[in-house]
Amino acid sequence: MDACGHSYFFKGGLLVETLENVENLIREKLKEIGYSLYSLKLVKNKTTNLEIIIDRDAPINLDDITIVSDELSKLLDEHDFINGSYVLDISSLGAEKPIEVNNLEKYLNQYVNIHLTHPYKGESYLEGTLTEVNKETIKLFYFVKGKKTTAEITREYIDRARLAIKF
Repeated sequence: MDACGHSYFFKGGLLVETLENVENLIREKLKEIGYSLYSLKLVKNKTTNLEIIIDRDAPINLDDITIVSDELSKLLDEHDFINGSYVLDISSLGAEKPIEVNNLEKYLNQYVNIHLTHPYKGESYLEGTLTEVNKETIKLFYFVKGKKTTAEITREYIDRARLAIKF
């Protein structure tokens, strides 16, 4: 890693690529196959690991991880970025991934957990099905003590959101 924080790959003592260049190629390949890059880290301990976290609007399952792993393995082998062996570790953000508050529209009719800066009926967290989203408000269908209810929340009061698992 240099003074600017760039990691470099070397082959036979010669500079091959910066981690930034590798990241750009991976980002392009993921976009091409319908995913996005959430994060990329090169970790060197006893082994060298290239840790990649992927995302997309739709849920990601084990078959998706396998597809991405195969595609990125081919890409990395073609460019021969790392001299020596390494472990390619592909994962997703998981079933309860964070959601960008300004992208709530993409999660309409999904079960979500939201954190509020201004409590709604005394609650800072609400969990339910996102039934409506517009520029200024959202509607969330949820249960309170077994009773169905709908909350209309001002969007500016939502500071965090994530997908949630419905039990």
